[in-house]
Amino acid sequence: MRNWHGERIWYGADYNPEQWPEETWAEDVELMRRAGVNLVSVGIFSWALLEPAPGRFEFDWLDRSLDLLHDGGISVDLATATASPPPWLAHRHPETLPRRADGTVLWPGGRQAYCPSSPVFRERSLALVEAVAGRYADHPAVVMWHVSNELGCHNVHCYCDVSADAFRRWLRERYGDLDALNAAWGTAFWSQRYHDWAEVNPPRTAPTFANPTQQLDFLRFSSDEQRAQLRAERDLLTRLTTQPVTTNFMIGTGIKYLDYHSWAADVDVVANDHYLTAADPQPQVNLALAADHTRGVAGGGPWLLMEHSTSAVNWQPRNVAKTPGQLRRNSLAHVARGADGVLFFQWRASRAGAEKFHSALVPHAGPETKVFREVCRLGADLAALAEVRGSRVDADVAILFDYEAWWGAELDSHPSVDVTYADRLTALHGALWRAGVTADVVHPSADLSHYRLVLAPTLYLVRDADADALRRYVEAGGTALVTYFSGIVDEHDHIRLGGYPGAFRDLLGVRTEEFFPLRAGESVRLDDGTTADVWTEWLHTEGAEILASYADGPLPGVPALTRHAVGAGAAWYLGTRLDQPATDRLVARLLAEAGARPAATAPEGVEVVRRRSADRSWLFVINHTGAEARLAVTGAELLAGGWCDGELVVPAGEVAVVRETSGGAGDRALPSGPPDAGAPAVHRTTDAV
Repeated sequence: MRNWHGERIWYGADYNPEQWPEETWAEDVELMRRAGVNLVSVGIFSWALLEPAPGRFEFDWLDRSLDLLHDGGISVDLATATASPPPWLAHRHPETLPRRADGTVLWPGGRQAYCPSSPVFRERSLALVEAVAGRYADHPAVVMWHVSNELGCHNVHCYCDVSADAFRRWLRERYGDLDALNAAWGTAFWSQRYHDWAEVNPPRTAPTFANPTQQLDFLRFSSDEQRAQLRAERDLLTRLTTQPVTTNFMIGTGIKYLDYHSWAADVDVVANDHYLTAADPQPQVNLALAADHTRGVAGGGPWLLMEHSTSAVNWQPRNVAKTPGQLRRNSLAHVARGADGVLFFQWRASRAGAEKFHSALVPHAGPETKVFREVCRLGADLAALAEVRGSRVDADVAILFDYEAWWGAELDSHPSVDVTYADRLTALHGALWRAGVTADVVHPSADLSHYRLVLAPTLYLVRDADADALRRYVEAGGTALVTYFSGIVDEHDHIRLGGYPGAFRDLLGVRTEEFFPLRAGESVRLDDGTTADVWTEWLHTEGAEILASYADGPLPGVPALTRHAVGAGAAWYLGTRLDQPATDRLVARLLAEAGARPAATAPEGVEVVRRRSADRSWLFVINHTGAEARLAVTGAELLAGGWCDGELVVPAGEVAVVRETSGGAGDRALPSGPPDAGAPAVHRTTDAV
């Protein structure tokens, strides 16, 4: 892997000089320097300008822009510009356009109007990559290469004839012959047996439910086709250039059908785009989940926040502006959870186009604004935190996440539409967030040995090897929780016979003979006084201890929560959907048994995360509340400057980062000199906006 770190934490945005008169470019660089920006992504949507006709390239404008940025001390993450093809490609090659499952053609006029399996698109896009890389491989401004942009955001699935041929090739490679395909797809059901590869198609719109394994394989294929574009561009860049290569994932923004765990090995730096959901009353919790998942994809190491917003976006039903201080809290929360770079979309808010109402570092109203003042303050913060880069986040807990389990769990013709994959993931992660405990969100195949607690929410599809790994983790002394609708099928979406939860039945010491999903709005009570809804099941214990049973509903007296001692550890099973207070209490019990502790004791609504290097640690404290928070902390506070001697006071809406002391004299060194011996504990105030 090529090193992607700079001398400071990266800070910047997408920069689109081609959208603006050239006389504004010098002002852009001046404002970037004022804000502390040191990295911008350039050229992401510039294919139509760089190659106005097939094989005719025009680079003069990009030459001037890169030279100006370099002269101003701004580094560049240069895009391959393949994110959205120019109109001439579809005009000359309409066969490159994608189709929906019902045959509808998706035309140019937006972005990503191409079939990911199209050999014409691949040929033309790689010709562009070769031209751009050949020209700028040695440009001093370029420190990183940016493949495409948000691959698969709008065209992840294509059902055209070109995609159908590619799907058949993918299936041949996966299964070898039709007998293996028919066995995996269970085609004896509904007279679906295939006798010729030409008979096999993508799961296009059908009279009723399509074959579930056909659907699952098409989702795998579609993710792999997007990954193939990434790899093709990366391979060319690796041959022609020496800088690190990345692309922006979309973890935690509702993008379901791209298996980022499998993509991580294809980039030098895992980068992510994350945007708040305006309708979410506590978006900071979802932000934490996205960051923890991105860190898990990155193998626990630092990662790059490639895009988020300074304020409102443009693509939600109601695009709510961020309140004063929220930009800063959001950004530093990502840094707390492993980001070594904070970038936004975009530098200057556009005058025209579909994203003209999307916020930017420089708003339509200009730099004399709340947003730009906060942008400048954040730049100073990130400069003060340079020493944190390269460190890792402390996490005692792992949450298992598998994109294929997500896809499988939400296929059609299942017991209840109310069982969704992300539901228990967000519930359990939210309980950890409220407890101040950090979790890595990792693939089930990850090494679990260093975690005190492992949570497996709704792991519907699981491979034998991953189920065995969880068993070995528990036997070695770990504590694990598995929730309902887990372990149900194998990788072909075939039921694991003998009783649910299938793959985890022996580990958990339980056997479920039948699901009893609840009606919409129906709830049940447990004999410990808690409330649950959505799901119940007829469960028998086979060695497990019963911790709670149903007090009413369709299954009074049947176990709902169990614990099974296995080897030196214990495996818990939750067979229903607890409400939030009960989920928080359950997670507290699990943490206590596992010995997992919060990063620091903090008031409710105050986020605490610790990053650590070989010889130092830093405590991030983010106060999301309207009241000041007091924490027992000793060390140098890096953002305001000053010394915390046993107590840190963080005002409402503010952030503090403390380099913690372990008693050594060197720990007391401050970024700007030694602390004043008579200085009080750090007390921060909010800048006026």
